[in-house]
Amino acid sequence: MEKSLSENSIEAYIHDVNKLVTFLEFKKYDLSPKDIELKHLQGFVKWVNDLGMTASSQARLISGIKGFYKYLLLENVMNTDPTALLEAPHLARKLPDTLSLEDINKLIEAIDLSKVGGQRNKAMLETLYSCGLRVSELVNLKISNLFFNEDYIKVSGKGDKERLVPIGSIAIKQIGIYRDEVRCHVPVKKDNEDYLFLNSRGKKLSRIYVFTTIKDLAMKIQLNKKISPHTFRHSFATHLIEGGADLRAVQEMLGHESITTTEIYTHLDRDYLREAIIQFHPRS
Repeated sequence: MEKSLSENSIEAYIHDVNKLVTFLEFKKYDLSPKDIELKHLQGFVKWVNDLGMTASSQARLISGIKGFYKYLLLENVMNTDPTALLEAPHLARKLPDTLSLEDINKLIEAIDLSKVGGQRNKAMLETLYSCGLRVSELVNLKISNLFFNEDYIKVSGKGDKERLVPIGSIAIKQIGIYRDEVRCHVPVKKDNEDYLFLNSRGKKLSRIYVFTTIKDLAMKIQLNKKISPHTFRHSFATHLIEGGADLRAVQEMLGHESITTTEIYTHLDRDYLREAIIQFHPRS
């Protein structure tokens, strides 16, 4: 409650602590949180590593356990923090997959508009790419937060932080067609009246549905890339940076708390970097 975390984040933190409990039961350690020492936690990290957990998953898990002990300290349950010297695995900075504009056009063109949900899916993908939304932001997008006269939408992001994001004319057009010609015929379930994108039962779309739709379209056009809704977000940011957009503006549109998160997009296109050096370096 204090951090205003989403349900998904809360579930993830609970899962982290449960994983530690599973380890203690497996090792037959009868220990309370107060009794756990650094050596036990190091054994836990080795155990999850031996189970085949990736370095990024281990780092996230350790972060969850550290958060748990920080809470115990704040609540005066404990006086010392056994996680203080617990090291997370070193993470290589992995560059996200991106799509070319041609790939995005092919994916959207592959949508069968004669099928139920076709126009909705077209509007959905245009919005993903136009605004660089997270999938959770897309499925929770509300009609009352569409400000098309100003070419903006209001998005509720991580930690319920709201931001205004510009939206392009193509996405506005496709949303308008869906809202005025398709959605108006869907019998809407109670408490779902304001959600923009609805399934055939009149409820807001699930995150899984968006993932599945994109994967099916990728297979349909034989796109040999592992893509997800987040790939549209990566592509949105990459294309903006390549086009010369200001990094600070992209940070604002993506809703990144730290600009270091946004900086990864400056490393994506070597051709773009080379051209920038040729254009701006005095001795190029």
